[in-house]
Amino acid sequence: MDALTELRRDLPESIVQTDPEVLQAHRRDRALDPAAGTAIAVVLAESTEHVQTAVRWAGKHRVPIVPRGLGSGLSGGATALDGGLVVSTERMRAVRIDPGTATAVVQPGVINADLKGAAAEHGLWYPPDPASFTFCSIGGNIATNAGGLCCVKYGVTGDYVLGLEVVLADGRAITVGGPRIKDVAGLDLVGLFVGSEGTLGIITEATLRLLPQPPRARIVVGWFDDSGAAAAAVHAAARSIRPSMLEYMDQLAVNCVEDELGLGLDRSAAALVIAGTDDQHPDGPEVTALLTALTEHGATDAHEAVGEMAENFVHARRLAIPAVERLGHLLLEDVGVALPRLGELIEGVQQIARDRDVPIAFIAHAGDGNTHPLVVVDPTDPAQRARAETAYGEIMDLAIDLGGTITGEHGVGRLKQPWLAAQVGADVLEVSARIKAALDPDQILNPGVILAADATPPTPTTKETPR
Repeated sequence: MDALTELRRDLPESIVQTDPEVLQAHRRDRALDPAAGTAIAVVLAESTEHVQTAVRWAGKHRVPIVPRGLGSGLSGGATALDGGLVVSTERMRAVRIDPGTATAVVQPGVINADLKGAAAEHGLWYPPDPASFTFCSIGGNIATNAGGLCCVKYGVTGDYVLGLEVVLADGRAITVGGPRIKDVAGLDLVGLFVGSEGTLGIITEATLRLLPQPPRARIVVGWFDDSGAAAAAVHAAARSIRPSMLEYMDQLAVNCVEDELGLGLDRSAAALVIAGTDDQHPDGPEVTALLTALTEHGATDAHEAVGEMAENFVHARRLAIPAVERLGHLLLEDVGVALPRLGELIEGVQQIARDRDVPIAFIAHAGDGNTHPLVVVDPTDPAQRARAETAYGEIMDLAIDLGGTITGEHGVGRLKQPWLAAQVGADVLEVSARIKAALDPDQILNPGVILAADATPPTPTTKETPR
């Protein structure tokens, strides 16, 4: 019996897929990694037990596994490998809301927006809201510790993960954490698995914290003729209050969105800042603070948007990536810096765009320094692609030079792995490799993601004790 026949024997017929169209559809995530391979099969798991069976089979036959949610990732974390196995959790979509503990127990394939909808039926709210919330999965959000528009005030995915069920590389399913707000018994294994991008285990269930529904945000917008002034306004706004949203769009992004929506956005402005606040006081002290921050730093127009226009500005920001994507393939970054250095990052990216002669749109969850330079690639122009790839690396170098990070919420994946050492250093990489080796000694779980595929910790040496 060959290995694949054995896998088919151990799982229901519909679970193991080898149809070429299915294999093609599961080769890449949204990063469109050009180095993607083709798996020998895709396991469309419907339960923890299915995942366990697939992992045990892969361990027995030394087949690398690429865990996958809905493929909305942007760093190549779900890039298929030649001869490997893709284990997809896209069919695992059960949701259970417990209003008494204000928690949700969900399977990893649940779409973020669907969880929000289920929580809202009980007057509750799941805050993390990536711009892709209508088509990204909770499992993927946890794997990369995703953020979103409201995270400047309410925090990122990891702040809402109370417990996890995880299938380890040896096929065991363990439960860490649970429906308790405060729990420090033992090591923080929940925190270890959040953001680990499927390299330490495959998440099959999550217990998530919910909050009461917030009031509808009030939206303040500011238009700027200078991107540096806009960055300074963002910094001032974040120091004056804790906004529920603080977003940035440059001229190229604004124009792409205007091409799509025709909202009457100012095409000539260098930058647009969109801020939100939960302030419902009639005098609006937080609204006033935001307007003051914008106007004192040179906004040519700053006002509170109301009604449909308020919703339009938020929608415009959410649509920015797909709108820019119409210009070509995107090399999409999520570098981050401390807020005082946001202006330097924006200016540096603009200079890289000029030096490399490539379009780079700049959008950001600016209030927490998490930015998204969007490097546009013409797929028909190899020379331009080469310049774009150079620019992609230079932006990460710039972020590191500014004391920042190569990823704020999308994960390292495969595409950013070569730059990780420059940010975290050799000692941190060595410790990370030891953790990986302890949990996945045969290196079958997403090899090449975060750490290089051959990243193994050195054998400890025994030193003689001086006499």
